[in-house]
Amino acid sequence: QVQLVESGGGLVQAGGSLRLSCAASGRTFSSYSMGWFRQAPGKEREFVAAINWSGGRTNYADSGKGRFTISRDNAKNTVYLQMNSLKPEDTAVYYCAAEESGRSRGHVYTSWGRLDFGYWGQGTQVTVSS
Repeated sequence: QVQLVESGGGLVQAGGSLRLSCAASGRTFSSYSMGWFRQAPGKEREFVAAINWSGGRTNYADSGKGRFTISRDNAKNTVYLQMNSLKPEDTAVYYCAAEESGRSRGHVYTSWGRLDFGYWGQGTQVTVSS
């Protein structure tokens, strides 16, 4: 079992920055990949970014390339999403997810293979005003 708790969301003006955090507990954090997803009102959930177990490999959706950076601190069992140059269209609930193929509730294809995400946090709201 893995428990995930996101934090760091809020209201920010367009062009501003936010850093989301996701604290994990349960399974050994450094043994699995992590991802960030988001869901805007009336839209389907979409992939934002993923990072492998060591932090040495990352993958981004086109919407966040050059603006978002995913990172992790395995000593702190935490994954981060640094978001810069935010736009109103980035407004969404952001979820972190942990890789677990046995109970997949969503998957993405990355440069290091398919990732199935089986554990999800409760989400944190990000609102970008114009």
